[in-house]
Amino acid sequence: MTEAEKTKHLFRVADLPNRKETVFEVKPEADHLKALIDELELLGLKKVLFRGELNPQGKRDWKLTGHLGATVVQACAVTLGPVTTRIEESVERTYLADPSAFSPEGEEVEMPEDDTVEPLPAVIDIHGVLLEALSLALPLYPRAEGAEFGQRDLAPPGAEPLTEETARPFAGLAQLVQNKGPAAGEDDSGETT
Repeated sequence: MTEAEKTKHLFRVADLPNRKETVFEVKPEADHLKALIDELELLGLKKVLFRGELNPQGKRDWKLTGHLGATVVQACAVTLGPVTTRIEESVERTYLADPSAFSPEGEEVEMPEDDTVEPLPAVIDIHGVLLEALSLALPLYPRAEGAEFGQRDLAPPGAEPLTEETARPFAGLAQLVQNKGPAAGEDDSGETT
């Protein structure tokens, strides 16, 4: 990505108009796409478009709303062959200027339910938001059509392989109950005769 392209997607909060929205659009060029492919460890990336706006919220807070579209090519989790996925994601971030909304370092607090809220930076990096939104939208285990994980039976020589059924804690219990049958002196109902 060129320096001009980098700075085009950086918005200094102090310079943003505080009475109207600021519209942005990111359509990465070839070198920017290459950097995204390398960073996200993809096989390919095309048709990337991230557009939206920054809106003032109250006196000092800002809200980013946008839409990200991209076609990604990843390695199949089973076959390692290419898997193409179209991503269409709504992106939202709320930047709060008040630092008391966030805990001081070292204190343990519960994570807020709204994970789109962040401290207001001096500069809002639209490329950084694009990168984060795209990485979160990627399929974790992409699979090619018809590709399935097979069962592997691993065991030392001479031992019976451990299967999913025999690995369960009570797998042998059903077999014991079934093989036990009625004890001597009991009929099939379990009562003594």
